[in-house]
Amino acid sequence: MALDTEIKGQLGQYLELLESDVVFKASLGEDENSAKVSEFLQEIAGMSEKITFENATLTRTPSFTITRPETESGITFAGLPLGHEFTSFILALLQVGGRAPKVDDSIIKRIKAIDKELHFETYVSLTCHNCPDVVQALNIMSVLNPKISHVMIEGGMFKDEIEAKKIMAVPTVFLNGEEFASGRMTIEQLIDKAAGPTSADEFADKEIFDVLVIGGGPAGNSAAIYAARKGINTGMVVETYGGQVMDTVGIENMIGTPYTEGPKLMAQVEAHVNQYKVDIMKGQRAKSIRKNDLIEVELENGAVLKAKTAILTVGAHWRNVNVPGEEEFRTKGVTNCPHCDGPLFAGKDVAVIGGGNSGIEAAIDLAGLAKHVYVLEFLPELKADQVLQDRVHALKNVTVITNVATKAITGTDQVEAISYVDRATNEEHTIALEGVFVQIGLVPNTAWLKDSGVALNERGEVIVDNHGSTNLEGVFAAGDCTNSAYKQIIISMGAGATAALGAFDHLIRQ
Repeated sequence: MALDTEIKGQLGQYLELLESDVVFKASLGEDENSAKVSEFLQEIAGMSEKITFENATLTRTPSFTITRPETESGITFAGLPLGHEFTSFILALLQVGGRAPKVDDSIIKRIKAIDKELHFETYVSLTCHNCPDVVQALNIMSVLNPKISHVMIEGGMFKDEIEAKKIMAVPTVFLNGEEFASGRMTIEQLIDKAAGPTSADEFADKEIFDVLVIGGGPAGNSAAIYAARKGINTGMVVETYGGQVMDTVGIENMIGTPYTEGPKLMAQVEAHVNQYKVDIMKGQRAKSIRKNDLIEVELENGAVLKAKTAILTVGAHWRNVNVPGEEEFRTKGVTNCPHCDGPLFAGKDVAVIGGGNSGIEAAIDLAGLAKHVYVLEFLPELKADQVLQDRVHALKNVTVITNVATKAITGTDQVEAISYVDRATNEEHTIALEGVFVQIGLVPNTAWLKDSGVALNERGEVIVDNHGSTNLEGVFAAGDCTNSAYKQIIISMGAGATAALGAFDHLIRQ
């Protein structure tokens, strides 16, 4: 398979960065997929004198390991690492070839300290924009610690494994043969889950922050940049860097940028934040906040951070339907991301719950993959923009059902059917299907604030004024966790800047 000329040009520049010789050890058969993998590897090996190719016997065929001549360990890819995983392949090649991974020294220290055998396997789809984060994190862990190994498995070439293990969401990670995790995870979260969380002792020497931002989405990063530019001591407590934006594939309303994608945008934002002196504490969840002489934020690991002001930018999460079977079949047919998990339902019947823009966009996306798509909307009419309604009604394999209430999602080991009640007739109906995509909006991540004294409205949103101030002196908030009238990336960024300026104004007046 000939690589695109532009891709080959970019790849050639990366290959010049190789510091050591590397070997592609490939396990290949006589099948068509093996031929594709062989051609891919041979073409790349031919572009650099530092890359050699040799046949090997691995667990899966077709697959290949990137390793050094003098070692047996390395990073393994089962299938073709194209699509969103092409970057994972390039980074693996460079890191095995001697380039240091771009992670904090504290992360490197934690990885190298792991003293047990960990064999990870990650099942991905090439259209999944969340999968590379997990693949790249586990690749880094395997490069830094010889007791850790990792295999990326491309679901399209290993459908039998996908079916046998009943994998219905990606990325799905297995550790030592047992299911370990599913969904997007950061390297910090993976280390915590595999080896235990960061000790509270590591936070004992933190100075008092002038501004402590809680959250790592658009609002939080904007707040951190604006605060740091004032030259004040700024910290960030971040559970998942990027927030909900990491689940957004196409962004066409970022002013000045006609098109971008969520992970790309947040990578650029993180690079911007890193230009300033911001203490970013990743993989940490805030447990409580209280106001004494200073503002105290307690983390889940027991550490307590102190600050003169705090900015809450904790975002929101997908709203649940809250019907029997929803949680039971999570990742076994129930999911939220059509872009990530859609390919796993090719040729199958699926349902989308929700008739707003996100629901109808999901139905249009899935219609190109699934056998049939059913849209279930609670209200008598769809809420999506008319242009989206027109498009979905024109699709022959999409059935829109309005004025219905989802009653249950049923199955044995995985989703087999969905039941709903017609709100006009009170009749119950059941549709046999294998996938359910829930698209009914977001809920603010504010449950932990209910006993904090921070005022919330009836929807659980933090109430703020036009300076981003909450009712608690010195505590500000911004973004999707607040009572902002509209939930948009650009609005969250502006709100984050407002809250930071409000916090700075508060500091200079004390």
